[in-house]
Amino acid sequence: MNIDFSLILVIAVFITGTIWLLDKLIVNRGKKPDDIKNDPKTGIGSVWTMLTDFSRFLFPVVFIVLLLRGFIAEPFRIPSGSMLPTLDIGDFILVNKFSYGIRLPAWNKKIIDIGTPKRGDVIVFRYPDDPSIDYIKRVVGVPGDKVAYYNKVLYINGKRMPQGKGTVYRPGYDYIVRKSENLSGDVHDILDNKMYPARDFVITVPKHRYFVMGDNRDNSRDSRYWGFVPDKNLVGHAMIVWFNWELGDWPRWTRIGTVIN
Repeated sequence: MNIDFSLILVIAVFITGTIWLLDKLIVNRGKKPDDIKNDPKTGIGSVWTMLTDFSRFLFPVVFIVLLLRGFIAEPFRIPSGSMLPTLDIGDFILVNKFSYGIRLPAWNKKIIDIGTPKRGDVIVFRYPDDPSIDYIKRVVGVPGDKVAYYNKVLYINGKRMPQGKGTVYRPGYDYIVRKSENLSGDVHDILDNKMYPARDFVITVPKHRYFVMGDNRDNSRDSRYWGFVPDKNLVGHAMIVWFNWELGDWPRWTRIGTVIN
């Protein structure tokens, strides 16, 4: 079950704000403090008073959280290894919510256009086949790009994206190679599992769509399997790792502060 916290915050702001306004503008409008206290329906200890006191306390808190989480930055946790070696399982990351436009929380509808993803950006988006699930991948192709993948090497608009020679990723796993990739000037590391054969393809990215791939190229369900990411599904640009903790293991303090490239 995926919980939509943005929707919960919107509902909480609406309910607490409505109760607060009802109390101010209708229930106790024009009443003196002593009259309010002596009224059995609105006096000290009444259900309405407890409800309004709770709403008065909670409203500014959830409103500020909604503003920060909905328009500035939102935290996410990395549950899988599809973005290794860039992102580890258990990484807690912050995502810039306004890089690709100001969007209404919960509905994710863009109201102000600011920018668009570039090749190499690590983005969070709503999974096209189930928008209740958030995915994180790297942008490989932007609208209009012709993306080709031959022998595990990317070609964008006919130009080869250079890769480094690579080294063994971990001792005992000689078949997994970590190498650098230069994606139109954005240099990052990827994993190449030599036990998996290449799956070549050529596609052209349509308007308002993006082609994304995981950095763990042979262990990632991405645009190669389920298609393009629509602009309307964009959530934000992944910025930094602020914590790392995987269930059953100790926190990895060295991950804190890692800038996501």
